[in-house]
Order: sequence, then structure tokens, then C-alpha cells
Amino acid sequence: MPPHGGTAPGAPHATGAVPLLPPVPVVEHRPGTGAATLAVLLIGPAGAGKTTVARHWARRRPVPTAHISLDDVREWVCSGFADPQSGWNEHSEAQYRLARRTCGFAARNFLANGISCILDDAVFPDRPVVGLGGWKRHVGPGLLPVVLLPGLEVVLERNAQRAGNRRLSDEEVAAIHGRMAGWYGSGLPIIDNSALDVESTARLIDEALARAIAAPPGG
Repeated sequence: MPPHGGTAPGAPHATGAVPLLPPVPVVEHRPGTGAATLAVLLIGPAGAGKTTVARHWARRRPVPTAHISLDDVREWVCSGFADPQSGWNEHSEAQYRLARRTCGFAARNFLANGISCILDDAVFPDRPVVGLGGWKRHVGPGLLPVVLLPGLEVVLERNAQRAGNRRLSDEEVAAIHGRMAGWYGSGLPIIDNSALDVESTARLIDEALARAIAAPPGG
């Protein structure tokens, strides 16, 4: 029995009224995207730091957020992995397409359960159908793209520190970086993280996304 003959929390009064529990305190979210449920595509060349920054952005959010790495999903294929380093062919192209569809399926499932997600991929501006357009088909039209584009010397240096099939030749890195320059003038937010650490880059991405979701449709 409650002390002093009072009513136990949650028990009905004689009048039928039920005392409510104290309200849950409102958590003050940091500026930026806050508690919004988002689907984000982080675009950039090899060596831009996409995976590291995407994972950090996902971890620092105050709401559930998943990171889906295209390269990680591609490497789920162990026996029979079509390594582009051995030459780009119909098998490597097919595995890339399958990995993108798999990432899109996972992203839609996360979003349907209220979990934001950020994906990363080296999407070329001159291939809209299989690139950004393809990702929007897989994930949904609300996908928010952000481009991470440091200077060529930076991506060459970072690529040199990679190992295995994720390390590309200098010629490939330079070619990919040159094609990525086509995003300038596209209207997408572009962040040069050449001189930025991971935390600063993640903060700029969050600010760019906040502006995108605050903009009027078609704006």
C-alpha cells in the first residue's frame, strides 16, 4: 500500500482518473539535421575519406542512424569476387549492380523502421542513370546527395595508405578525381575536406543536409 494512504502511481483514482507519469524531458538536439530521419548518399573519389566520414556522421547523430558501405557489401562475395583491379568486365559490373541494389534494399528497410542511413559510393556525374539516378531508384527520391571532393594530392596520398583491392593505381585515382570535378555546377553541396579532420567534415555535411531539408521543394 502506498504511504499515507495515497494512490500508487498509475493506479486509477476513485473518480476513474489515472495520474500520468512525469513528462519525458525534451532532449535538446545539436544544430543541424537533429532528429530528422534521412537517407544520405556521400559521393566522392577513392581516397576522399567517404567511409570514415560517413561512419563518423552516423555515430554522432542523436537518433538511430546506420552506415551502409557499398565496398563492404561488394566484398560479401568471397569466392568468385570480381575484383575491378583485375580489369573491369561484365562480372565486376554485375556485382557492382547487385551490391547497389542490396544497399538500396537495406536502406529502405532501415528507413521503414525509422532509422536514418548514409551510403557511400564513387558516383560519376556523367553517368546519371546508373549513378545518382540509379541510387534514387534503389533508395527513394528523397535521397540526399553530398559530394566530398578533396584535392588530387590528398586523395593520392590517402590511396597510397590503402591495402588490398581497395588500393588503386595513381592513374586510376587521377582519372576518377578528374571525372568527379564534373559535380561542380551541379547544384549539389560539395565539401573540400583537404585540410579538415573527420569531425569538422562530418559537421559540414550535417549543415549541408540541414540546408537541403529546409529548402522548399524544387528550390
